[in-house]
Amino acid sequence: MAALINEMMMFVVSASLLVSGGGAWTQQQQDPQVPCLFIFGDSLVDNGNNNGLLTLARANYMPYGVDFPQGVTGRFTNGRTFVDALALLLGFRSYIPPFAMVAGQSMLRGVNFASGAAGIRDETGNNLGEHIPMTQQVANFASSASQLRRFLRGNNSLNGYLSKCIFYSGMGSNDYLNNYFMPNYYSTSSVYTPKAYATALLQDYSRQLTELYRLGARKVVVTGIGQIGCIPYELARYNGNDGNNPCNESINNAIVLFNSGLRKVVDNFNKGQLPGAKFVYLDTYHSTKDLAQHASSYGFEVIDRGCCGVGRNNGQVTCLPLQQPCNDRRKYLFWDAFHPTEVANILLAKKAYSSKSKSDAYPLNIQQLARL
Repeated sequence: MAALINEMMMFVVSASLLVSGGGAWTQQQQDPQVPCLFIFGDSLVDNGNNNGLLTLARANYMPYGVDFPQGVTGRFTNGRTFVDALALLLGFRSYIPPFAMVAGQSMLRGVNFASGAAGIRDETGNNLGEHIPMTQQVANFASSASQLRRFLRGNNSLNGYLSKCIFYSGMGSNDYLNNYFMPNYYSTSSVYTPKAYATALLQDYSRQLTELYRLGARKVVVTGIGQIGCIPYELARYNGNDGNNPCNESINNAIVLFNSGLRKVVDNFNKGQLPGAKFVYLDTYHSTKDLAQHASSYGFEVIDRGCCGVGRNNGQVTCLPLQQPCNDRRKYLFWDAFHPTEVANILLAKKAYSSKSKSDAYPLNIQQLARL
């Protein structure tokens, strides 16, 4: 019965993705291109790890999941997340389970460790309550890896197995949203200049990624931070002087410092700092900017307000329990004050997976990484 349900779910996912812009779906009849996918990150990719935590960063209530086959799961969007779409593109026949609910040999195909409000810094997100920061996510992977070792037999040593898997890490957004640009709660903006803060974040992040490498990660995808200064939450709080650009560019400029530094970290890792590893940098800033600048070509009609929310730009308060969202989610870039809609997530995943442009994926795309 479980296998049948998973098969039906994947049919629905494939149909949705195909309607949203097409792609090479014959791969869904094949084996996964990699044996497993491990996911680290924040609410952009959390799929239920925060459900049992005492936190405001939870999405286990309607209308979150209104378009997801299983309904409410804890995903911070109306349907599938970026990594849900990526898992499909990689040929997985079911979604990667959250750490909070996975056990046994099902871990062999991967685990999602992501947590809403999480950041590179441990204190990031404390204003919202409990969460699982990157340091703890890495520790949770170490615990999972020790269990995986027991399930592998014969020539399938743990390190050999993990070297074929893809590790995805999307961190940093909350270190700005729920830390640096929240001066009433955090002191970081008075201690660090934007450049110094980016440097400090990247030092911590490099150590965390190096620890994943030590634990067996070899094919690693890291994402830059998107245009935070243009999300409904920031637009609701900022009155730009440029009528053609309502975004908060002081925030965006700080993000660019982090992103450019992260790309250099990827270069250093690939040039021998971590022998045998191959890192891919996803320029989420460029990709999300492209969706907004060419909105009509992607089918979007609304790019400056959430489909579900309260107040100016539907961004002053995020989507409330049982609130009625917009009718046609396909026309909205943002689902709520912070997070993309399912359609946007699918488009971003496609860019990351198969784009030929190094402005989207550098130095190669995820499809190429899977083939290495």
